[in-house]
Amino acid sequence: MDREVEQALPIREVDATPYAASLIEGHRDFGYSLETALADVIDNSISAGSTSVELIANTTADEPSIIIADDGSGMSETELVEAMRLGSKNPSDKRSSEDLGRFGLGLKSASFSQCRSLTVISVKDSRTSCARWDLDRVSRRNDWSLELLDDHSAVPGLELLSGDGTVVVWEKLDRLVGGYGDDRAKRVGHLNEALRLAERHLRLVFHRFLEGKKPKIRISLNGRELKPIDPMASTHHSTQKLPEEVLMLSKGKVRIRCYTLPHHKKMTREEWDETGGPEGHLKSQGLYIYRENRLIISGGWLGLARQTELTKLCRIAVDIPNTMDSDWKIDVKKASAQLPPQVRERLKKVVEHFVGTSKRTYRRRGQQLVDETKQPIWNRLQKDGQVFFRPNIDHPVFEAYATQLPDHLREGFYRCMRIVGSGLPIETLHAELVGNAESVIADHADESDLRQLVTSMLEALAGSGIPPDAMPGVMQSHPVLRDNWYLVKKLIEDYLGQPDLPDTRV
Repeated sequence: MDREVEQALPIREVDATPYAASLIEGHRDFGYSLETALADVIDNSISAGSTSVELIANTTADEPSIIIADDGSGMSETELVEAMRLGSKNPSDKRSSEDLGRFGLGLKSASFSQCRSLTVISVKDSRTSCARWDLDRVSRRNDWSLELLDDHSAVPGLELLSGDGTVVVWEKLDRLVGGYGDDRAKRVGHLNEALRLAERHLRLVFHRFLEGKKPKIRISLNGRELKPIDPMASTHHSTQKLPEEVLMLSKGKVRIRCYTLPHHKKMTREEWDETGGPEGHLKSQGLYIYRENRLIISGGWLGLARQTELTKLCRIAVDIPNTMDSDWKIDVKKASAQLPPQVRERLKKVVEHFVGTSKRTYRRRGQQLVDETKQPIWNRLQKDGQVFFRPNIDHPVFEAYATQLPDHLREGFYRCMRIVGSGLPIETLHAELVGNAESVIADHADESDLRQLVTSMLEALAGSGIPPDAMPGVMQSHPVLRDNWYLVKKLIEDYLGQPDLPDTRV
């Protein structure tokens, strides 16, 4: 149709303003959890230049509440009204690198997902402003009238502001306390469990800020300062790091760096559990995507690789600027993203190389534990492309015992050993090792059994012509002896008559 004719056609206009009561209720269901909602509000605090954020959760009151207070730049009344407006930002607008927002929905949608009453108090240049969205009031009136409170003396959290800053108050926590009726104990327990999960999430998502990266920020929960959880264990002396790669794109730089976490035996239990998280290291492997130092994606390969036991210590940090939000399809919650084609192509190559190297390292290490151990208890064998394990009946302990048996019992002993090998519970071991390998350990060796093992091996080594000064090194290649080296070393010293042998373990 000709454009001039089209413009000449009569146009009718009608008012299609959304119903306030319906739309504002819809903003409660963007998929926020308590932890993602709190993180979104803290994003605003960081964007406002805060150095300290206090979370105060009153879980035992008849009407529980959560307060988030910061010492940022604060807002005037005009700025506060704009901040309380739904959709106060255009996601395509240019923003500073410190701005962690995007849609202008985070504060409202995150808060509404947890409560029916959102009050914000802000101080700027010694002037205090206060505004409130009460969803029950909006529902009754069905309009977009924001409440401005001139008398805000009774609003909780005001005392947390000693200068410029902002306090966000969540009341009527229906989503957090709903479903428990008058069962106060269960309600409090549910709230505290939700806060426990939220605490870990905040320690992880904002770990770079808590560590002192620009800007440095302090976050506390009910007076307890939160410590960072670095998913890369980047400061651990046993963490392996590859050089950083930089991908230059039209909208900015994408920085990629690969990390291999230490083996669980080289970390404390607390370090291991923190880096693995509630779901363990198998689920925590993969990509960690940061947007302006704020963690967006924590784990998973986004279709670039499979999660396997051999790669569970592999992690790749990917840093992107906020100028790429639309390309990465960052969602309102800032909790999910999609790889742009050009980044996916490069990351696929990085992941294939990194994961391949890790798998080869693990397989080689596992094979060496059997193949390079002198006098192993189990032999690793291959046949027709399959791998199986068989007790080493030539082991000095087994051999010494067999020689003491009468001839008619000796074959029965070897038969028992073969049955033990064929009965190895492969499927059960596999099920236990997948995702929980660090919890599978060897049975404790009795001291008398260790003495017999050490004596038999020393006699076998001596009979093979191994010099005494080489015996400790050979013995240390045996996993059972190495794990009990304090006792084994004394037994060797007594046998050789050489006290204070050097410890040459690696």
